[in-house]
Amino acid sequence: MIRRMTFLLIFINCIPFTFADELTGRFGVGVTNQTANELSAISFKIKTKKAMAFGGLLAISTATSGGGYAAGFKLYRTLVKEPQLKFYGSVLGAIISKNSGTNSGTGFQLDGTLGTEFFFRGLESLGFSIEFGVSINKLDTLAFETVGLNIINAALHFYL
Repeated sequence: MIRRMTFLLIFINCIPFTFADELTGRFGVGVTNQTANELSAISFKIKTKKAMAFGGLLAISTATSGGGYAAGFKLYRTLVKEPQLKFYGSVLGAIISKNSGTNSGTGFQLDGTLGTEFFFRGLESLGFSIEFGVSINKLDTLAFETVGLNIINAALHFYL
């Protein structure tokens, strides 16, 4: 009896309770708001290898004041994995544009961030991200900034 209970406990502890480690090859689509022109963007993420992923973002607004676009590419490197979250480093490169009435500017954005993507039990296909780091961007002038992105700004992905 004790032997069966020991086997059962070991077996239960080996079952993954989340898909945080099992995302290889899965496509995630969601939202992000991390561009310097403050446009909400459609975001995607694909984990290609055990510790690597790539993603992108696309935002478009045709408003004459406050509109613009953003298109970017992002690389992720997993640093530490835990059962329901992973810590990662990432690099973002994007082309951005912003219309502000009579002025419009086009430029770029380069970000280097550290972050975490976490999952809740029962919602294993929904990944919430938080990031912090530095950004170099240019719309009107060149700016070096620190960034701190909460759950909605960093990214929210639904994995298919």
